Amino acid sequence: MNAGEELSSRTFGNEERLPRVPLPTLDETCERFLEWCGPLLTADERARTESALASFARPGGPGRRLHAALERYEAGEGVDSWLDTFWPYRYLGRRDRIALNANFFFLFKESPEGQVERAAGLVAGALDYKLRLDREEIPPVVQRGRPLSMAQNRYLFSTTRIPGAEQDTVRAPYTAEWPGPSDARHIVVLFRGNMIRMDVLGPDGRPHTLGELRAGLAAVMKAEAAPEPSAGHLTTKARAEWAASREALLALGNTKALDDVETALFCVCLEDFVPPNPLDACDHLLHGDSANRWFDKAVSFVVFGDGTAGINVEHCGLDGTTILSFVDALLSESPEELSRRSGARSQGLPVVEAIEFTLDDALRRDIGDAAAAFAAYGAATATATVSFDDFGTESVKQLKMSPDAFVQMAYQLAHKRAKGRVGATYESIATRQYRNGRTEAMRVVTPEALRFVEAMDDPAAGAGARRDAFRAAADAHVRRARECQAGQAPEQHLWELQLIQKRRGAELGVTEPLPLFQSPGWLVMRDDYLSTSSAPSVNIRYFGFGSTSEQCIGVAYVLLPDRFNVYLSTPRPVADAMLEFADRLREAVRELRELLA
Repeated sequence: MNAGEELSSRTFGNEERLPRVPLPTLDETCERFLEWCGPLLTADERARTESALASFARPGGPGRRLHAALERYEAGEGVDSWLDTFWPYRYLGRRDRIALNANFFFLFKESPEGQVERAAGLVAGALDYKLRLDREEIPPVVQRGRPLSMAQNRYLFSTTRIPGAEQDTVRAPYTAEWPGPSDARHIVVLFRGNMIRMDVLGPDGRPHTLGELRAGLAAVMKAEAAPEPSAGHLTTKARAEWAASREALLALGNTKALDDVETALFCVCLEDFVPPNPLDACDHLLHGDSANRWFDKAVSFVVFGDGTAGINVEHCGLDGTTILSFVDALLSESPEELSRRSGARSQGLPVVEAIEFTLDDALRRDIGDAAAAFAAYGAATATATVSFDDFGTESVKQLKMSPDAFVQMAYQLAHKRAKGRVGATYESIATRQYRNGRTEAMRVVTPEALRFVEAMDDPAAGAGARRDAFRAAADAHVRRARECQAGQAPEQHLWELQLIQKRRGAELGVTEPLPLFQSPGWLVMRDDYLSTSSAPSVNIRYFGFGSTSEQCIGVAYVLLPDRFNVYLSTPRPVADAMLEFADRLREAVRELRELLA
């Protein structure tokens, strides 16, 4: 957008005027790639990577042809970004299970309300948001005077990921198949393996009152035990296997049942137990009992027996920043005020109807196997929380340092002390200032970070040398984060060139194997030891996701002015190292505060 140009107040009013994601030149990307992977490589690994990179980027070589194809694609009619094809492949192309591996969660702030009251309040707030979104009255998010893309908001309601044999698809409003906002009037409530369709909007589109929503949810909780095992278990399967199961469901005449679930505005999962602590609540938000989930649904609220609540989100169309804005809107005002603003009016008890799937013995076995496999997979994931009540962004700012750089360097120090090495670290950087912008993949390990970690455990280094190393590492971190925000990062660019070869290699005359994508630099840089992402909001206590590889610790953090909460997850074989990392993190934060003070 041009300086001085007036911003639209309509939700999607600025989308066309947002700048496009910059496409780096191939030479810029190659230079950055070597710089980013270099600190993780031995001299021999670096030499082999340099050789593979030179072959890839040589004049007339495969990299040049693939990049030229990407430039032509970006200049094409109707293309918003050179990443338009990348994102669907990145998320919809993954073939393993999305439950626990891709979906993420937020644990909401505490509330005095009981289960039915809390759930009804969340439904009322979500309906207010949906109706305002339909009218484009949700104000566009503006950061430092620049509007951010609001396009992801189109995937909040009635959006469901549909499994496919080769690649998944998305069933959603605002599409050619379903133009404009969702006209669905129902949600799906899950309780004790039952799936219940509940109409929350009347025939004229006006929401039911809070009292009526509570009565409808209370009626759902009186339902008899489900006569058949829950088809929700199937959403935990690897994607191609789930696609085959879905075909089997359709073959048995379950089109309407699937329609009810897939077109529902969102899911509300009511749990019939009280989590003993926040960690247990987080674990159930991340995976939980799959009889009570439909993991392909974009948005699922989960409410426990005591009113503790959170959200599980399918990631393909939604990133954390969009969900945070949504959650803030739901939790920053009272349910009564949100219900009043939505135009809710009394119209009797909501229509409540069981969604029943017709199953045969083969599908019952399939569901049973999926349930057992996912329960085992959840049990094979170790988790922990680390909470600091006396430390937050205010403390770091007083030390004259970037809060994110501070905690990221604390992670590096804690990991080195816990596992004896610095490993590849991913950090998600939001790029919503661009048209259809999502995130950029930042790699945290820099030469300065390595020097900092070494200095901290070098008996010969005094406090001054350690302080200098810490500040240099933090400054390098901030510089790299800014590069990522400006779209100047190598990984997604190179990955998309690899995917272009996969899709169009024969047509472009690039059929030979590309050594770059088997080089130590490419493999080591992307083999996460830490996968990190932050979600700052006073309305959530914890944020979390699964780890991304066999040795990886997922690090999801909520960094606020007065507190810092971290949820960790890792495969159970490395649980001891994760717990050691948690202890070392507490130690590192204390030590680094003292060092700067």
